[in-house]
Amino acid sequence: MKILHLDSNHPLLIQQLNALGCINDTDYTSSKLNLLNRIQDYDGIVIRSRFSIDETFIDAATNLKFIARVGAGVENINSNYAQKQGIHLIAAPEGNRNAVAEHTLGMLLCLFNKLNMANSNVKAGKWLREAHRGFELDGHTVGLIGYGHMGKAFAKKLRGFDVEVLCYDIKKDLGDANAKQVSLPELKKETTVLSLHTPQTPLTLNMVNAAFINEFKHPFWLLNTARGKSIVTKDLVAALQSKKILGAGLDVLEYEKSSFENLFSTSQPPEAFQYLIHAENVLLSPHVAGWTMESKERLAKVIVSKIEAIFY
Repeated sequence: MKILHLDSNHPLLIQQLNALGCINDTDYTSSKLNLLNRIQDYDGIVIRSRFSIDETFIDAATNLKFIARVGAGVENINSNYAQKQGIHLIAAPEGNRNAVAEHTLGMLLCLFNKLNMANSNVKAGKWLREAHRGFELDGHTVGLIGYGHMGKAFAKKLRGFDVEVLCYDIKKDLGDANAKQVSLPELKKETTVLSLHTPQTPLTLNMVNAAFINEFKHPFWLLNTARGKSIVTKDLVAALQSKKILGAGLDVLEYEKSSFENLFSTSQPPEAFQYLIHAENVLLSPHVAGWTMESKERLAKVIVSKIEAIFY
């Protein structure tokens, strides 16, 4: 089997595929147009998020048997069309779910305890104890939207806290000992901390807008380590200003390019983002929730194991 790697990943990925007898080529720089001229030579593609795999690319890859994305979601792949062509789609949410869960919990505790602001002020010589009085997580109701690999991993991390954990998912019967599955209206009625763990789909695109936010009974804290385009940023800013949202931890942003490798599609940062930059109750990170040293290796192993299970 001949495989083309379009993004760099942990060395174990190619090493273990070599051990299976695969021929592995790498091309991390050629344009998508250039690759169209030779993609027909390959049985498999391994990609992170460098560019989208669209219908034109799939049509050119006449011998393609699988597309593997070293990550959790496959929204950068025309999944329906690929599957119609008999191409296997492989992703690895198992590989970075623990990393995402730990990052989400870290963001939540950092927000509650104002650690980012406290760190900046102490380093600036300001010893402001009362200004940095924080909040405790115990007693809160944490609502999770999306209860797949990431949502379940975060719920497990919350077991050490005296909190109620609710989850909503379009799939039925996903609740477990760590989270009670409820309807979306019930989740909005009870939640004081909301965490998103959904893929990017037509249902989740711009999901968190003004109407959605205002349906929550209580002011709440918002965490997003899933996909940036699930939140309408200008509506988030309005909710922060009105204190309907008490604070936000965002690892992903509406303005990210589809490759996730760069932030802005334009050189001028949007006005709403300028507010997030300066807001003391907003914590930002550059789409790295699942980006740990351990998850990099684990993702590689999961991809290899799935390729081996299907083809060997």
